[in-house]
Amino acid sequence: MRRIGFLLVEGYALISTAAAMEPLRAANLFAPTALYDICFLSVDGGDVPASLGSSFATQSIADAGLSFDLVFVVAGGDPFRFNDVRLSAWLRRLDRAGVPLGGISGGAVILARNGLMENRRFTVHWHHLEDLRAQSAQYLLEQRLFVIDRDRYTCAGGAAPLDMMHAILSAEHGVGFAQRISDWFIQTEIRVSHAPQQASVAARYGIQSQVVTEALELMESHIADPIDVGQIARLVGVSDRQLQRQFRSALGQSVMEAYRSVRLETARSMLRGSNLSIAEIAEMAGFTSQAHFADLYRRRWSVSPSKDRAAGRDMA
Repeated sequence: MRRIGFLLVEGYALISTAAAMEPLRAANLFAPTALYDICFLSVDGGDVPASLGSSFATQSIADAGLSFDLVFVVAGGDPFRFNDVRLSAWLRRLDRAGVPLGGISGGAVILARNGLMENRRFTVHWHHLEDLRAQSAQYLLEQRLFVIDRDRYTCAGGAAPLDMMHAILSAEHGVGFAQRISDWFIQTEIRVSHAPQQASVAARYGIQSQVVTEALELMESHIADPIDVGQIARLVGVSDRQLQRQFRSALGQSVMEAYRSVRLETARSMLRGSNLSIAEIAEMAGFTSQAHFADLYRRRWSVSPSKDRAAGRDMA
């Protein structure tokens, strides 16, 4: 029987935890004998609350030892704020003992910040990608549903653990067995590891215009270094006037209004999901003046960036 640990960091998401754990539980039911011993762990043991307040009873890492076949770190909210020397030491001991490690949602942030993802490809929830990239250019980050690189198993969280667990069960017990588990959870479409974490631009904005879609994709790839309307129009193959007309028709906004909205949304995501300063976020979102950024932010959401950051952290 393989012993699988789930190290829960306070504020973890129940959906991510269940999506990773339930396929293993189901595997135990479908197999002639139990295949997995599932252990919930935390630094201090006891009940660890999830983002919604409900909790799992856990065993402390001091009592758990190192006899695991795989340990996942499960973290939500703002994993950059979590720093515990006891956990860091325990994770490094696991690594030295040859125990494979995994990160779910923000769990990979904790692994990376402890030097445990060096020379390993990995992924995290899209909400944390830019902040993690900003911390080190050495991270081999990929925006995928999940990444399995030798002895490291990482996934984006949400429903993505279902897809990662299907891959793990397929490798360990065969595709047929893994498919039975997926069917049990009405998971009739198994997503591949390199599937996107977010819906397409067209789906997210509810648009059908190919020109507007391509223009928005350009905007999203030029957040820190905004390009002007003329450049966008040339790159999508229309005149400035045609581009403005199509944006008005599809979104009810001018090109620059839409671009500003994209940059502000990106800034808000970084604000709530990172420890970057407001000045750094303003710069990364393409605003040359922090005061101008704060004014636009306040006009958009009727709250200052600093107060919105505090509110977002309270919700996490």
